[in-house]
Amino acid sequence: MKKYTYCMLMILGTITIQSCTKNFDKFNTDPNSSPKPVPGYLFTKAEYDGVSNMLNLLLGTMQYTTSFNDVAGFGSKYVLAQSAQSSAAFSNSYQNQINELVEVIKAASTDVSQSNLVAEARIWRVYCFARLTDLYGDIPYSQAGQGYNSGIYKPVYDAQKDIYANMLKELDQAATSLDATKATFGDADLIYGGNTNKWKKFAYSLMLRYALRMTKVDIAGAQSWATKAIAGGVILSDADIAKVPYVGSGQDINKNPLANNLWNSDYIAQDGITNTEGGKYQDAFISHLKANKDPRLGVISIVYNNKVADTSFAMQKGMSAGLNTKPVDFVTYSEPNPKTILLLNSPRLVFTAAESYFLLAEAASRGWYNGSSASAAYENGIAASMRQWAIIGGAPGVITDNQINTYIANHKFNTSGTLDQNMEQIYTEFWIGVFPDAEEVFSTYRRTGYPALVPNNYVGNATGGKIFRRMLYPISEQNLNAASYAAAISRQGPDDFLTRIWWDKQ
Repeated sequence: MKKYTYCMLMILGTITIQSCTKNFDKFNTDPNSSPKPVPGYLFTKAEYDGVSNMLNLLLGTMQYTTSFNDVAGFGSKYVLAQSAQSSAAFSNSYQNQINELVEVIKAASTDVSQSNLVAEARIWRVYCFARLTDLYGDIPYSQAGQGYNSGIYKPVYDAQKDIYANMLKELDQAATSLDATKATFGDADLIYGGNTNKWKKFAYSLMLRYALRMTKVDIAGAQSWATKAIAGGVILSDADIAKVPYVGSGQDINKNPLANNLWNSDYIAQDGITNTEGGKYQDAFISHLKANKDPRLGVISIVYNNKVADTSFAMQKGMSAGLNTKPVDFVTYSEPNPKTILLLNSPRLVFTAAESYFLLAEAASRGWYNGSSASAAYENGIAASMRQWAIIGGAPGVITDNQINTYIANHKFNTSGTLDQNMEQIYTEFWIGVFPDAEEVFSTYRRTGYPALVPNNYVGNATGGKIFRRMLYPISEQNLNAASYAAAISRQGPDDFLTRIWWDKQ
């Protein structure tokens, strides 16, 4: 009896083991995931991640906003104790859009019919990398995102000069490889729906942006690449603007990231008093708009009057960045308009016709662009920058043709001015015209010196009362990638707010 029982147990055990082995793959495969990366899904996520990483703290640095709160006001006060905030873009980018784009390119590169997918991913990767290198200088680039594929967990930091050379080459190769007869990302591409002609214009627009970035360190290279970009064709119409749309509801990824951040951190109460982080528009910004009778003021700014949003021109007033306590008249200061700046379903503008025109105005001033005069490009930039508020906010963002023409008539381009005088005019308008893309203004400010902002010498600041020139690497890099970090510091200079990156020279 004991022998029979033992044999039966052995047989049952063998059957059980065979059954488990036979169905192991079936039972241990997640039906809701794919064993291989799907390029379209990854690309959509990379587009979202690429624009969600725009640094809101730079709104304060470029003197659009401020706060009486030292923590929230780091961007406008440069408070030493809060300096670690500047490493956020570095920390977030590599684990998100950079890794995602590496996998998109890897997956799509195995099929020649998907060459457009590769080209568009390469263009978007340049955009994402450029935002990083323009903030930090030397960064992991050639070996970035290769931990999973190549086991590179301590990537080298490439010199920014080399990064720029490669990015421009990438844009050139990707733009020329785009083929309207081949497959695209289609609806998985949030920006252009896979439209190859528009992606090509976006690539050449980025090329123009980065070409002009080099004017202080490589004027010949800047001219060569700018000329190529202009010949290739840049974004000149509102229909070609590169933008990421949002539905404004559900998960946060479906909401405009700038609006969502500002809304939740400061303005959700909508009363002008209960601003969680103490934020308001800064006086330099509002005063400029008022002094120039700028019609954009009522579109982007409100003051709560008895808890009702008031866009009246006379009511608008900016707050000083030097405050360290809540002023008794806090409610009287201007803050972002909930119907435009804080609109959760508004698109995030990535590259606009306005920016192209302002860059062309500079190129024309340098004698690099013969397709239009500097004056015409400048005026087109102003007009485009005003029209785009209707794209962002719909009816509340509309600025009439009469308002646009009146403003331009009172702000004529100085056709007899020096190059420096032209640059001051162009990039002061650029400051207003591409708002709220403070990151791009931060780059043009460091390159050109315009707009001529007065630094905030706040008590306890990290820069000695100077506007900083770069962001700080994360502390984790010193611990986890020490050799590469040390090599970058040795080449570029101290990991300091005032160390100038390659293209930002005196």
